[in-house]
Amino acid sequence: MTVSNNGGMSSDDKSLARSALRRGAKLASLPLGVAGRKTLGFGRRLGGQSADTVNEQLRERTAEQLFRVLGELKGGAMKVGQAMSLFEGFLPDEVAGPYREKLSMLRDSAPPMPTSRVHTVLARELGADWRDRFISFEPRPAAAASIGQVHRAVWHDGRTVAVKVQYPGADEALRSDLKQLSRMASIAGPLAGGMDVRAVADELTARIDEELDYRLEAQAQSGFAEAFADDPEFVVPRVLDGTGKVLISEWIDGVPLTTIADWPDDDRNEAGLKYVRFLFAGPSRAGMLHADPHPGNFKMLPDGRLGVVDFGLVARMPAGLPDEIGETLRIAMTGDAESAVAGLRQEGFLTHDVDAELVMDYLAPFVEPAAEPEFAFDRAWMQGVYRQANGDTAAAAEFGRAFNLPTDYLLIHRVWMGGIAVLSQLRITAGFRAVLDEFLPGFAAEPA
Repeated sequence: MTVSNNGGMSSDDKSLARSALRRGAKLASLPLGVAGRKTLGFGRRLGGQSADTVNEQLRERTAEQLFRVLGELKGGAMKVGQAMSLFEGFLPDEVAGPYREKLSMLRDSAPPMPTSRVHTVLARELGADWRDRFISFEPRPAAAASIGQVHRAVWHDGRTVAVKVQYPGADEALRSDLKQLSRMASIAGPLAGGMDVRAVADELTARIDEELDYRLEAQAQSGFAEAFADDPEFVVPRVLDGTGKVLISEWIDGVPLTTIADWPDDDRNEAGLKYVRFLFAGPSRAGMLHADPHPGNFKMLPDGRLGVVDFGLVARMPAGLPDEIGETLRIAMTGDAESAVAGLRQEGFLTHDVDAELVMDYLAPFVEPAAEPEFAFDRAWMQGVYRQANGDTAAAAEFGRAFNLPTDYLLIHRVWMGGIAVLSQLRITAGFRAVLDEFLPGFAAEPA
């Protein structure tokens, strides 16, 4: 945010940033709209329409409102919606169906920022003569996301570049939305098909400052670009210039993974395997984990390499992934539940004693893909995992009370579960175990 010489908010920020009150009213309209539609649906059932027909209509209209409100608000509202889109595949088809299309739209695109606002940010960050740095600058964004949008341009030296511009007032909007969504999670959850909105909002809140400062993103992207320079499998565009609100890097042309669901099996599986390999290779080669596994951040280039963008959220791991993850997974694969429990207790995942078989149920989505030379990921398997982990039983409740996710593992867990979700949505059959053998410390060697 720009601060004027007298210490107050600049006039530009006052006019461009949306007030917390207006944004809160928009978010509050979601549950109110649902209440109104339920009343209308009750009337239609009295009028003779079947319950199934009315319920389907209600879900479709709720999904439409969810997409419209979260997309218009951008900020934390849209970011929560994008995070939800990653995990919609865990939900049963009859619940997630209407949300799937709308959340995918939210993940892949958003209403763009007006050109005048883009120019305001560029002039503020790069100077009044910012146009002199570019041979050309496309006014229409190539992509629009939760806190910024990307424009294609030609740099002064002739290279095609991606110019990432943060929305004015994005910091205020992000903080306001996440606070509001967390507060109303109990009524917002049903709008998202039962997803835990509070958990998503709380995790994003903990990482606000990192995502808002493009200088930190530039450092992370530069580290990845250096580590994967001239790599035969992967491409990370180099950073050329930037500030806290603008990031300029090399442009890469490719097809995002969001669009490959209908590719031939062999091509789709190869793309999915590259996606997994990059996620696991980052900690060992760059000392960082790319912590935003959304498929829109990964593009298949014409030469067959995987291009990777958006390094606003990373976990810095100079020593690589913890050995304990691989060792616990290897033990769990042998069926030694007691030893697996002991490993999780030692790492702080369990706060007190719990039935070992419950722990094995929790580890199932990690163990099953690692136990076979190739594993076929799909929605049916993922939904079975969700039902098993979230069953309405005393045993599941017991495990829930004992389970704790240590801070050091938050982003690792997010990437692992998010990666599994993407592989299942794309129906990838891949040699997951070979990737773990190569990149996960403690997994390949038998533990002592």
